[in-house]
Formats: sequence, C-alpha cells, structure tokens
Amino acid sequence: MATSTPLPNSRTEPDGSVLRVLSYNIRSLRDDTAALARVIGACAPDLVLIQEAPRFFRWRKKLARLAAASGLVVLTGGATAAGPAILCSLRATVERIEDVLLPLTPGQHRRGFATAVVRFGGARLGVLSCHLSLQKDERYEQGGMLLDRLAGLGVDHAVAGGDLNERPGGPTFSRLADGLQDCRAVAPWGGENTFTPVTPFQRIDAIFATKGVEVLGCGVPLGLPGVTETDLRAATDHLPVLAALKVPVG
Repeated sequence: MATSTPLPNSRTEPDGSVLRVLSYNIRSLRDDTAALARVIGACAPDLVLIQEAPRFFRWRKKLARLAAASGLVVLTGGATAAGPAILCSLRATVERIEDVLLPLTPGQHRRGFATAVVRFGGARLGVLSCHLSLQKDERYEQGGMLLDRLAGLGVDHAVAGGDLNERPGGPTFSRLADGLQDCRAVAPWGGENTFTPVTPFQRIDAIFATKGVEVLGCGVPLGLPGVTETDLRAATDHLPVLAALKVPVG
C-alpha cells in the first residue's frame, strides 16, 4: 500500500545530492512502450537501472527511443551487458562506463552487469544494473560478483539495483543485504511487491546502496502523480522500484 509522504525531489545541496533512482525490468520492450515511457518520465529519475533491455535487431535505436521518450539519455548497457542497461538525466556527469559479461553456465542464459561512475554536483556515485539468474546456485555466485564489482569501482558510494529473481530472506538477497542497504527495508515508501503487475505477490526487484548513502524512501511508485495503475499494468511484466537517495559530497 502506498504511503502518503511525498518522495523527495532531486536537488543539489552543499553537503550532497538528492537523487531519484529507478529500477525496472522492461521485458525487451515487448509491451506498451508509450505506457512504459510515461511511467519512467513521471518518476523523474536521475538514473534508471534497466533489466531486459532490447538485445537484438536495432537494439541501440530502440533503447535510445525509450530514453528520449522518457526525457533521458542512454548511459550504457543493453546487448553488450546481456540485458542490463543504465539511463540517466542530463544532470549526471559521466566519468566512465563498463559493461561486464558474467561466466556462462551451460544451459542458462548469459548474464551481465551494466556499470558506471557518475557525478551529481560534488557527489560521486558508482552505479550497477543487474538481472540475476533463475538458477539458485548460479544466482548466489552472481551476488558475490556484484559485491566484488561494486567494491572494484573505486568509489566511496554506490547503488545497485535490478531483478534478483529472489525474495528477501533468500540466500542471494540476504548476501546483498548483509553487505549493502536494502533501500526498501531501510525507508519503506510506496508499494512493496514488484511481480506481477496485475496481482503483485512477491518482491523480487530491489535497489541497494552502500552504507554511506542516506536512503530517503524506496518502493513501487503507486500513487505517484502521473503514474497510473493502467500504465503500470500495460508497460511490462514487473513493477518498478523507485528510491530517493542522498549521496554525500566527497
């Protein structure tokens, strides 16, 4: 159930920057892309951590069209990361990007990470988008790789988000929550469950942040102005997760 407290808007302050970060599985744009763009735009994100971005014919053009329709630009990812991607607003200053392909387990889908280091004013932030395996053991190993990759970005503060294919309390979810802040658990806002849009019954999508990041609110943006239930159901087969974070200067 949505909370009545407004989610903070993006802004730059002397001691840090308040950012809106959205994580969203877009199912390769197989659904209503106009509804999807409306949802993303209404969330007014500084960063969008996408899963299941287009990976085949003209995938770059398709992702760029979605970004433009949402008032954003493509930062990195897509087919080069096996599905994860990152979009950003023009507020971001990009330091570097890197797409990472994870080891392929025979019989499983290829997985990867889209990563970047960006700055918002004096706040510097590592960013990672992921879509973890359906297979339990592989997923657990990928969770460890995610933590290693964040540590290897060489930044004090970082955010990671995506489709974990696992609920809170599962071994991989717990592994991530032990090393990072589970933003929804720290500052609940909006709705909780992310799958499926029609009858959401489980939280398998999440945003995590390193310990120095202040979590101001996190959840499914139910009731957010401009986000309609009709669009959420039409856009894709997951509900998005939106977080407001304050990243310190340094």
